[in-house]
Amino acid sequence: MPTPMPTSPLRYPTPAAWTETVMANFDAFLLDHAAAEKKASGMAISMLSHYPDRVELVAAMADLAVEELTHYREVVKWIHRRGLLTVADRKDHYVLALRESIRKGREVYLLDRLLTASIIEARGAERFALVADALPPGALKKFYQSIARSEERHYELFLALASRYLDAQVIAARWEELLDIEAGIVAGLPIQAALH
Repeated sequence: MPTPMPTSPLRYPTPAAWTETVMANFDAFLLDHAAAEKKASGMAISMLSHYPDRVELVAAMADLAVEELTHYREVVKWIHRRGLLTVADRKDHYVLALRESIRKGREVYLLDRLLTASIIEARGAERFALVADALPPGALKKFYQSIARSEERHYELFLALASRYLDAQVIAARWEELLDIEAGIVAGLPIQAALH
């Protein structure tokens, strides 16, 4: 059964060639996936460190950091089962390009960090669901179905946090801008066996 993401806001669907590339070099994808989970945990810690006065954000990011690190641990188990070793992190040009859109200034910076994080999680949900759909029945398929659901929850979490701290109309306008920016970035990415 396909892993649907009915609430996806994304404006540029990942092309089929990406899934084909991932499945053709799944070991490389696993290594990149591990790095992405580790970075996501670090990002959550960075957020709670940057905004210690935002009680709900700190609590949510503490939980998220633990969850992302748990995902990292699980991916590492799959890596080791396949006789592989984790590798040094590489730059994620997608994330770096999206972060260039983050504006300076306390409130707009918070808004942009939350919204870009939400979009990154939505893209992860979409792509992990594609991987889950392409895998044969078994434990690895179930793992990626679970990861896709988690990423979708995270996408919704960052939007909910934005709504907690910022004006709905301001959020909506910036959300539209950032979704267009993200679509342009993804359309220009090379197809490779990596999450982004």
